[in-house]
Amino acid sequence: MNKILIVNGNVVLFEEQEDFTLKTVVKNVDILVNDNKIVKIEKDILEQDAKVIDATGKIVMPGLINMHAHIPMSIFRELVDGCTLDKWLNEEIWPREDKLTPNDVYYSSMLSLIEACKTGTTLLNDQYFFTESSIKATHNLPLRYVVSRCLTGTNSPSNKRIDEWLEIYNNRNEDIDTNIYSVLSLHGLYTTDKEYLKLVSKLCNEYNLSLHMHFCENEKEQNDIKKMYKVKYPSEILEKYFQDINLILAHCVKLDKEDFSSLRGLRANVVYNPVSNLRLGCGIADIKNMLKNHINVCLGTDGQGSSSNLDMFEAMNFASLIQKGYYENPTILDASTIIQMATINGAKALKLDKKIGSIEVGKLADIIIVDTSKITLKPMNDILSNIVHNIKGSDVTHTIVNGQILMEDKKITVNLNQNDIIEKCNEIAKRISN
Repeated sequence: MNKILIVNGNVVLFEEQEDFTLKTVVKNVDILVNDNKIVKIEKDILEQDAKVIDATGKIVMPGLINMHAHIPMSIFRELVDGCTLDKWLNEEIWPREDKLTPNDVYYSSMLSLIEACKTGTTLLNDQYFFTESSIKATHNLPLRYVVSRCLTGTNSPSNKRIDEWLEIYNNRNEDIDTNIYSVLSLHGLYTTDKEYLKLVSKLCNEYNLSLHMHFCENEKEQNDIKKMYKVKYPSEILEKYFQDINLILAHCVKLDKEDFSSLRGLRANVVYNPVSNLRLGCGIADIKNMLKNHINVCLGTDGQGSSSNLDMFEAMNFASLIQKGYYENPTILDASTIIQMATINGAKALKLDKKIGSIEVGKLADIIIVDTSKITLKPMNDILSNIVHNIKGSDVTHTIVNGQILMEDKKITVNLNQNDIIEKCNEIAKRISN
């Protein structure tokens, strides 16, 4: 039996209220992990034969869940600045992606997994291609990974990408890949057509899978959808083709008033990507209205080409500050809400909240530990506010996924040649830029 005992930490917990909402609290307790599950949360646990981690003065919290990322895009970090989304995709990213090989995607995925692990992310909801290469990467550094093959089909729909996804899905080994989950991934409504949407909808229903897609990232996309499909508001398309499907919608920056009630009726989940939206000049998502409509909002970074990094602590800080400034209301998106967006809300969107997303007895042990010794955290007046506004991903000391310590005292524990991975990614970035 593999036992881990985390002692004397300031543990972030969620407590259900009478109205079924959650309140984020901090308690100084110990946590006992047996194999891959949390079995005790209480004071002064005594357990023989357990690996003891002294978390005195540190914060112990659920692993962060990055609900929208393109993990092979580490090689596009700071590639270009000052581009609209349309120009960025069509002139800078897609032409370079055409040059990528499966081996390129493996190494760029490895770089992102290391970055995520080092900054406290325990689950990544990915969307890309050469998917087998990313799966191979997760075998070497087993974070939780939501696998999909990005699907597009316009004018003359091709089933090639769907065939690739079906091969991956049908050949999965659930006994070995216990940290890997499957969804269907559509790039967006503006890069598909009605016939393709029908096909994707049929697959979602046939395999009982969620659908992860970009939705209304900027005003141009919003207008393109209306024009292409001849609708008054974009979510009409979702209502028509994906009525009974669990939707995970990235961005949702530009929505019409009708979209909010529509998304509520669809029980859609929204992934807020504040840094990427700012970087590409897309605007600011109306999170206040989403929460008012009881839409489950979670948090993502997007790929490093538009977000610079996978640091979910940075995403939490931006997410809160932008909304407070946009609405000129400092009470909006308090620290408790933001922390839930970065953890349990992502688990809810994936229908995994009974297993992960919070520190609870019986749940799988996805736990991170954060150092609080740096001068900018002194005095520690409010732990939750410091998590959102003051802590950085680089402050994470331990990352535990499924009861396995993947990073201890800021060092990755699995055998990886990080220098070789960085060198390979430097070579890839140089080659595809020529």
